Amino acid sequence: MLRQALAADEAQTLFTLSAFFIGFGGGQLLFGPLSDRFGRKPLLIVGLIVYVAASIACASAGSMSAVIFWRFIQALGGSVVPTAVQAMVRDLYDRNQTARVLSLNMVVTASAPVIAPLIGGQLLLWFDWRGIFWVLVIFGVIALCAAIRLPETLAPSRRNEAHPLAMLLGYFQFLRSIRYVGYVACSAFYFCCLFAFIAGSPFVYIDYFGIPPQYYGFLFGVNMLGMIASTFVNSRIVVRRGSDHLLRTACVIGALGGFALLFTGLAQVGGIIGLAIPLFVVLSLLTMVASNAISGALSVFPHRAGAAASLAGAIQFGSGALASAAVGWSADGTPRPMIAIICGCATAALLVNLFLLRNAFKPVDAD
Repeated sequence: MLRQALAADEAQTLFTLSAFFIGFGGGQLLFGPLSDRFGRKPLLIVGLIVYVAASIACASAGSMSAVIFWRFIQALGGSVVPTAVQAMVRDLYDRNQTARVLSLNMVVTASAPVIAPLIGGQLLLWFDWRGIFWVLVIFGVIALCAAIRLPETLAPSRRNEAHPLAMLLGYFQFLRSIRYVGYVACSAFYFCCLFAFIAGSPFVYIDYFGIPPQYYGFLFGVNMLGMIASTFVNSRIVVRRGSDHLLRTACVIGALGGFALLFTGLAQVGGIIGLAIPLFVVLSLLTMVASNAISGALSVFPHRAGAAASLAGAIQFGSGALASAAVGWSADGTPRPMIAIICGCATAALLVNLFLLRNAFKPVDAD
């Protein structure tokens, strides 16, 4: 609809999505260190104002080039939100409590790529493409009003007084920390499972197995129920059991689910049910893995939580995009590419946990 309305070609239309990905990933790297310098709330408010203004500009755009530009600006503004929110949680809570709270946040993060296209499809039944951007304006205004009411969580005495350029160069210090890299890589590999599923499941369910499109959303949504269940379990026991123990347990079970998926897929055991059940196991544990891994990463550098969260988010987001692309590049008309990538990424998350985080249960001196 957007393509026809603005008389654009397919490449220009796809670049609107690429511009958003670039802006969202790059914005996190920029604004994370700035939130450590100037505080969480000011950056959050500025980011949401930019997001709302860019969404209005997108809705009013008269050309595809304008849409591409404003989508990039919209993504820059929106990228502040996950970084600031995760840093604010770390400001307020200790390691295990951070994992408990972030597990609730991860339900939204993991559900958004699934739910957003479904909502967008319904909106297009009633409005044209501009209506979607006006809905984003409404959501942005609501988020801005909520942000204004939030307290500042980073006291002036705890802010990083370094020059912004030095703060950006500080990312190299993060990458020299084996524990930080281990936590982030563990989360990123597991998020790749979700993005591979998002990219490959429409073909696998609808084209390969012949599931009617109206039932596809149900099969997709069942996994969201699993994520909600694992979030509930994580939030109830993480303080008592410890986030590192739960992270390793989730990675082990997720890798076993990945191998089960590989077996049922390659041996063609059980048809669609043979795929859906192990997929449910793998994807249900996403929120448990991600919340405990990110809380671990932030605990390594608690006084630079904004920058730590931004680098983790950018790596996570970029890795997921690569996993989605890999499913498309390796497509062969069967479920095998999606299955192999999900199994491989779940296994990689476990291996990272076992080797890079083998000493994670020992106390660490936070920077």
